[in-house]
Amino acid sequence: MRVPRDADSSQLIKLLQHYGYVVVRQTGSHIRLSKNLPCGSHNITVPDHQPIKIGTLQSIAKDVCKSNGLLVSDFYKQL
Repeated sequence: MRVPRDADSSQLIKLLQHYGYVVVRQTGSHIRLSKNLPCGSHNITVPDHQPIKIGTLQSIAKDVCKSNGLLVSDFYKQL
């Protein structure tokens, strides 16, 4: 699956909120989200950029999918 090239931070944050993440804080142009899991909490930082760089988006998707048992291709389809 090809990585979306035009994804921005607001789209990504809405998708993460759909998966149960909650915005905890914002420092400058970085937004911190957190989700409570059975094995502890999972934190992810999303840069408030339009569009998000491809490598950053891949890293976030990989981390979120690993923590929640999702497929990366399904994650990209929802963006």
